[in-house]
Amino acid sequence: MITILGAGLGGLVLARILHINGVDVRIFESDTSASARHQGGMLDMHVESGQSALRAAGLYDEFRAIVLEEGDSTRVLDKTGRVVLSQAGNGLRPEVDRGALRAMLIASLPEGIIQWGHRATGVIASADGYVITFANDRLVKADVLIGADGAWSKVRPLLTDVEPVYTGLSFVEARLTEASSHFPTQAEIVGKGTMLALSDRKGILAHREPGDVLCSYGAFEAPIEWVKGEWSKGGGMLDDVLARFSDWHPTLVDLIARSKTPLIARPLFALPVGHRWDRRACLTLIGDAAHLMSPFAGEGANLAMLDGAELAQAIIAHGDDIEAALASYETAIFPRSEDAAVQSAAGLDMCFNDEAPRPLVDFFRSMPSDVEAQ
Repeated sequence: MITILGAGLGGLVLARILHINGVDVRIFESDTSASARHQGGMLDMHVESGQSALRAAGLYDEFRAIVLEEGDSTRVLDKTGRVVLSQAGNGLRPEVDRGALRAMLIASLPEGIIQWGHRATGVIASADGYVITFANDRLVKADVLIGADGAWSKVRPLLTDVEPVYTGLSFVEARLTEASSHFPTQAEIVGKGTMLALSDRKGILAHREPGDVLCSYGAFEAPIEWVKGEWSKGGGMLDDVLARFSDWHPTLVDLIARSKTPLIARPLFALPVGHRWDRRACLTLIGDAAHLMSPFAGEGANLAMLDGAELAQAIIAHGDDIEAALASYETAIFPRSEDAAVQSAAGLDMCFNDEAPRPLVDFFRSMPSDVEAQ
């Protein structure tokens, strides 16, 4: 029996491939149900990673059915609202709603494989495996344990004492609904896919979601104490954020100011580039638990899904030799995740420096694509 902690995208891909190949698997997930919370925004699925994982899971056609058409187009602006680059999508990295993708993966598993409402509070090693303690007072013994439990993994401390570090950059998330009719100016400036407005080491980023929704983020450097502020009192978070963008174009600022949902603070954390651990029997990590990084290379979800697919394939290929399977998987994941972490760190710096948005525009122009620069 393979025990997976966490029903994120990586854990679900891992469980799906193991299940269809006859391997006993179970997932313990902290959410109380599949619909317990909003799962986040849009993801671009890369051919070599996310799409490859979906093919291995036998779900590629189902994935194509939930893709947001033309969602892979990109616009780059400065703080005055001037469009400095417009790039049409080419379909190679189609955009999909994270929640819809997760729902598709959940639906591909038989009832009972995912055990909801199990928030892990700790994991300890025992004489013949691992014992997981849950907030509902349940104890579960695992012979083989895969930590797919995200940035603040309860499994990771068994392998390393390294913890995520705050990058110094925080996001606040806002949402505009019925955008085409209620917020036509904002809908136009965002376009059909992703919009990045960058200046002064800050940004207002937005993307289309299905259902005529605009999901937007104000991004800026702030101490970690800012994130811990008591923003629930008197609209303090909104006032603070708007003050940071006081000289930005009103159409951009209104992506945040007119949010139909309360702002959500999302500080960015990352594990050190090149993070690795020593092999430990019957235990490993996938996804953010293994290689948390900033979103500025678009690799996080894609790598999590590829991790799940490759780990499943290694387990199947090595049969009863679980140690050989885990060692094979880790040999591949370490250099791959290091390369992606380097790209992510470079992408963050590209977007949030004194010259932005010029470095990002130069990067896009250097890539082979159908780009209209203005």
